[in-house]
Amino acid sequence: MRLYTKRGDNGMTDLMGGRVRKNHPRVEAYGTIDELNSVLGMVRTVLADKRLARMVERVQRDLFVIGAELATSPKLQPPMKLSRARLKALERQIDAFQREALTLRLFVLPGGSPVAALVHFARTVCRRAERCVVALSEREPVRPLVLQYLNRLSDWLFALALVINKRAQVEETLWEGRRKRSGKAC
Repeated sequence: MRLYTKRGDNGMTDLMGGRVRKNHPRVEAYGTIDELNSVLGMVRTVLADKRLARMVERVQRDLFVIGAELATSPKLQPPMKLSRARLKALERQIDAFQREALTLRLFVLPGGSPVAALVHFARTVCRRAERCVVALSEREPVRPLVLQYLNRLSDWLFALALVINKRAQVEETLWEGRRKRSGKAC
């Protein structure tokens, strides 16, 4: 079997249950989920803490399930669906992360250690994926659990970045908003 099929040469792609243009909101949604999964793969390769790396891998597996669900035509049942238990697991992990590294009341500038900065990048891709799924849901049915998971995942990624920086003893850089300097607001 060859890797290339030439079926997409005309700007169309296959869903499970039909063909659509490659810029269809469904393709945008599962394509951005795939991008997020790739960024998390980069995170996992540089994450020294093996327990955290296993958590990231579990999220990557969840994203494959979400991708399969989104790559299925609304006329069909997807071959697999994300479970509510996975959403609850993320919430428990967020709670544990918050006990370890208190969530700050101020905005944090993405950065800190290199791996935490990469986690912040994953968080922004997650937010974009969420926006793509919202756009799709305005046009075709999407299970609410998918949106809930993505919303929670961006929180999980934020909390993960804080934990990584705390364990690395890297202080967060806070956004200070408008400060007065020499009598002038910046």
